[in-house]
Amino acid sequence: MSPVLAGVLQFLALAVALGLAYRPLGDYMARVYSSDKHLRVEKWIYKAIGANPSTEMRWPAYLRGVLAFSAVSVLFLYLMQRVQGSLPGSLGFVSIPADQAFNTAASFVANTNWQSYSGEQAMGHVVQTGGLAVQNFVSAAVGIAVAVALVRGFARSRTGELGNFWSDLVRGTVRILLPISVIGAVVLVACGAIQNFSGIHEVGQFMGGSQQWNGGAVASQEAIKELGTNGGGYFNANSAHPFENPNGFTNLFEIFLILVIPFALTRTFGKMVGSVKQGYAILATMVTIWVGFTALMMWTEFHHGGPAFNIAGGAMEGKENRFGVGGSSIFAVATTLTSTGAVDAFHSSLTGFGGGITMLGMQLGEIAPGGTGSGLYGMLIMAIIAVFIAGLMVGRTPEYLGKKIGTREIKFAACYILVTPALVLIFTAIAMAMPSTLTSMTNSGAHGFSEVLYAYTSGANNNGSAFAGLNANTPWFNTSIGLAMLLGRFVPMVFVLALAGSLAEQKPIPATAGTLRTEKPLFTGLLVGTVMIVAGLTYFPALALGPLAEGLAS
Repeated sequence: MSPVLAGVLQFLALAVALGLAYRPLGDYMARVYSSDKHLRVEKWIYKAIGANPSTEMRWPAYLRGVLAFSAVSVLFLYLMQRVQGSLPGSLGFVSIPADQAFNTAASFVANTNWQSYSGEQAMGHVVQTGGLAVQNFVSAAVGIAVAVALVRGFARSRTGELGNFWSDLVRGTVRILLPISVIGAVVLVACGAIQNFSGIHEVGQFMGGSQQWNGGAVASQEAIKELGTNGGGYFNANSAHPFENPNGFTNLFEIFLILVIPFALTRTFGKMVGSVKQGYAILATMVTIWVGFTALMMWTEFHHGGPAFNIAGGAMEGKENRFGVGGSSIFAVATTLTSTGAVDAFHSSLTGFGGGITMLGMQLGEIAPGGTGSGLYGMLIMAIIAVFIAGLMVGRTPEYLGKKIGTREIKFAACYILVTPALVLIFTAIAMAMPSTLTSMTNSGAHGFSEVLYAYTSGANNNGSAFAGLNANTPWFNTSIGLAMLLGRFVPMVFVLALAGSLAEQKPIPATAGTLRTEKPLFTGLLVGTVMIVAGLTYFPALALGPLAEGLAS
């Protein structure tokens, strides 16, 4: 079988699996967030944290819950790293330096999972499982909760109430993320991923020195790492490490975990607003972009540019033989079109255009299908921009799902789409102006610029993957990327929740002959065009200096 055919068959198998899971999972999540009943374990949690799950919140109160919980999480994870040397199960590792501890705490709480350290050389069992893995669950649940609050804004009328943050957070963790992660971990263990609490083992001599392997609760963390679109690996090689991702089947299974909740949330959206066709329209937009990016990535990586490519069957530098060009291309697109950041190949070793595709995937806002929750609310923001553009074309006040998109709503949407590009471009410009940045760059020229641009794109968009050619473990990069991650995660949430509150206060507008039918293919095409144009106009100059220049020169 040719490598190209193998890659296509993998993609088709993945698409079938996602299609089979779409309806049952989407319907189940809609029931979870619409039910007024609480499980016994959930009641225990509410009692422990002193929350009343039946109290409805307006958007300022909902936002205060998000920010308060996240702030406490950052502090807790920061302190845990700072005292690691005194904790049991530290494997002899010392405490994490202050700037790196801040970066890591901000990263995992923001659902970014950017890592400026090697996991097997820095983090013990307690920090890995009691700190990082816990944040993998709750940071993903926060994202879903904010998305559900926005959906309620569309579904409700003449009220500013968006539900209860604490109830949404607990339900997302207990009823959705935890049970699916348990099943995922069992599958990974059965396929060869490790799951233990053993220490460091010396396994022999290698190039004049000893080689050591760590144990760890890897499979359980790997499952939620992918399912929650987190991405932080137990080992420095991330999902290219055989302990995390043993074979071709687990590689495809992990991609499935990355994509299944973000895609299924469009079904949840449709059920909650009372029109599954609206969910299908959003799904069609996401699928169109995902398929297009995957096809383009495969073409660039399989393109035979010389005898080495011909012999290897594609651009194999930086890729695992276990996965090949096809599996690595599908993974690279999935992880950068979502806010995952896990990698099974070095993105720095992708072709020039291939590296640009991964960057553009993040720069779209990671909305095809995006992160757990963040992808849905990001795409709904773009839908509001699309209907606003359509309204300008015909001279009519734009409407979406029976709600008027007026001056207030479009201001919130515009602020949302401006936050992350501003963070990416400003921090990249400052970094490139600093002489110390040159010492962190492995490469010069266009590829070196791409390393820095990728780092801030990944951080501000809460992705977490890296080009792997940049030494980001410096006080400047740890601090600046940490700030980019926090601002890129929580400032957009302010505008999302404010928009949700504004929509929920409106009374529904009946559809007329002049209403744009947002469940039709025409709107899907308009939405795809809006997404690509907004990102293209924003980032094209920066991309032209990096991956485009490198790709055209090769």
